[in-house]
Amino acid sequence: MGNSCLTVSASEQTTFKWTIDGFSSLLNKSEGWTYSVFEIMGLNWFLMLNLKDKKSGDENEYVSMRLGLSKSSMKPNTVVEACFKFVIYDQSYGKHREYPVKHNFETAGTNTGIACMIPLNILKKQSSGFLVGDTCVFGVKFIKVVTAKANMISETHFVWKMNNLNEDKTYTWNVQDFFALKNPGCSPEFKIGGYNWFISMYPSHDGEHLSLYLNMRNPNDPPRDSGSLVELTLSIQDQEGGKHRVVTGRLSGTENKAYRWGLEKFISLEDFKDASNGYLVKGKCCIEAKLKIVGSSKRG
Repeated sequence: MGNSCLTVSASEQTTFKWTIDGFSSLLNKSEGWTYSVFEIMGLNWFLMLNLKDKKSGDENEYVSMRLGLSKSSMKPNTVVEACFKFVIYDQSYGKHREYPVKHNFETAGTNTGIACMIPLNILKKQSSGFLVGDTCVFGVKFIKVVTAKANMISETHFVWKMNNLNEDKTYTWNVQDFFALKNPGCSPEFKIGGYNWFISMYPSHDGEHLSLYLNMRNPNDPPRDSGSLVELTLSIQDQEGGKHRVVTGRLSGTENKAYRWGLEKFISLEDFKDASNGYLVKGKCCIEAKLKIVGSSKRG
């Protein structure tokens, strides 16, 4: 069975952080699981959080996390073997609570088991450093990801140091009249790291959200069966108060395919059009894409 492997050193661990402002409000409303979607190494993951979990025979409430892998990210007869750590960040003293996990994600079941990590009453203590003001930070640190395929084809992801392409590059799309955009609306193409990109924006299928994606055109003369590994940030700028709507992730692309990254439900149209949020001001909006090419993906 062929396989592909991503291994990163301690200083290069691939990490997703989920900062929750208004923790007390979420705690009062939360029943069951809340989740945040992100992309790392070309796979779509979702980090799930339960603030009022219970252990059998224990009346105390616990904060639990679970990691899911979208079935759309997996091909038939494929297993994704992942080593990672759930993290609750100590924002005051750096004594983070970590829970190491090794799990095989298969098409029949793509969630890890529940990991009861910390009693809720401990997390809520201001002296613990986990809750600062009304903010908590949760996350996942990926150590190793292996994709095993029955057809003997492997895909290897790796991260390397570069002198000129591993600097953040930013493109800003200033939309002068949002309501005059076509469906989909597309930005002019721009070049970063030798590749052509464009941003696309349009109403989601449910008609209640705005979809936002960063798209990569095919590279001009790429190495055979190779592509790029890109760290990126996509945001809608708050033109009034600076509280931008930001999503971060990674994109992996290979030859002869058009790749894109973003969210179908990036923001609700109600929030986007609410003038008090500053995203849409007199028909104008500002979309920003920040990219950094950090590695490559090769099939073989």
